[in-house]
Amino acid sequence: MQRKSFLEELSWRNMIHDKTPGVEDYLNQGMAIGYIGFDPTAPSLGLGNYVQISLLSLFQQSGNKPIVVMGGATGRIGDPSGKDKERDLKTLDELEYNIQKQIDQFSNFLNFHEGPNAALMVNNYDIYKNMNALDFLRDVGKSMTVNYMLSKESVKKRLETGISFTEFSYQLVQGYDFYSLCKDYSCKLQMGGSDQWGNIISGIDYIGKKLPNEKAYAITTPLLTKADGKKFGKTEEGNIWLDPNLTSPYQFYQFWLNSDDADLAKLFRYFSFKPKEEILVLEESFSSDPRNCKQELAAEMTQRIHSKSAYESVMKVSELLFNKDCTRDFLQGLSETEFLTVGKEIPGFEVAKDQIRNKVGILNLLSEICPIFKSKTEARNALQNNAISINKTKVSDLQYEVGIDDLMQSQFIMIENGKKNKYLITAK
Repeated sequence: MQRKSFLEELSWRNMIHDKTPGVEDYLNQGMAIGYIGFDPTAPSLGLGNYVQISLLSLFQQSGNKPIVVMGGATGRIGDPSGKDKERDLKTLDELEYNIQKQIDQFSNFLNFHEGPNAALMVNNYDIYKNMNALDFLRDVGKSMTVNYMLSKESVKKRLETGISFTEFSYQLVQGYDFYSLCKDYSCKLQMGGSDQWGNIISGIDYIGKKLPNEKAYAITTPLLTKADGKKFGKTEEGNIWLDPNLTSPYQFYQFWLNSDDADLAKLFRYFSFKPKEEILVLEESFSSDPRNCKQELAAEMTQRIHSKSAYESVMKVSELLFNKDCTRDFLQGLSETEFLTVGKEIPGFEVAKDQIRNKVGILNLLSEICPIFKSKTEARNALQNNAISINKTKVSDLQYEVGIDDLMQSQFIMIENGKKNKYLITAK
């Protein structure tokens, strides 16, 4: 793999918040080994996590070896960083489930199999499972003073509202993680968001005491926020997840498409893997043609996170929802999954399949079984005005009966009232 400067890559992307002295020299010595930790607080990684996943990807693309540390141990404690109150602790079963789900996701984002810089996956629970509390307190707890620990920003912010000993000790555990990775894997670099700086420095200090012949380093990224100041990766409805079962590829695509114009430069630099020159050229068109730029970023991210076929399905759903010239043949080509995605975006009704099998009069269907209209009179007027389509075919016959032949994929019927009002009927 042709090496490129990792720090130069981060610099032009504006992804460096802070770094320790000497990290440039370490990165220039050859293949560096660095890690980022992820606590399994949910059964999926979220788009907020993807800043750090992107950091590991760029690290690996620069010829370095990334280590992903799953927080089987730290997840049992709870990181106080960025929180104004105690986290709710997950059960051990929940944590184990979340870890396995996140491990499966990481396999799509980093190369774990080929070449000398193939990524490693480490569960930090393995570091502590044979260590008793007295050993930890004696060997690790004795290395840091309470004054030192109180000086960390993540702790200082919590002193007024309160912090448990459990969360207070988080920096000890994360520091020991770094020491263990340095000792066992020659890992000398920890990366993370800027809120992790204090925890990372605790590890560097501990390594300096326990491994005096080793030097360890840190790089942190700015916490990514949107133009309105809100945290990136969230909407009014909640987190944007990388699991398609929690956030569909269509919703994921729409998130990028609906991003603020003012965020475009930041988002392209943080997330696009296009060459620097291409991104800089694109930036010139952000103000004049933001829609096409968003489509380009949305396409790149949807394909990277979910696959090319998922992106193609998203395009089909978008075509159906927004192209008034869409045809019945196009509708017939949609898969069951694509129909289900459509069903999340437009109003819908469920009917018994037996009702459809026995045929239903169009007026009865539109006003009573699926009350698109308040009365048969309203439904009759819409039919007579040629406003009703069934599966993209105009229907004006008041005696029309909807039957089994109208079902797409054996269960779906699309009804349209005019150009904008779409409904999906699902027969079960």
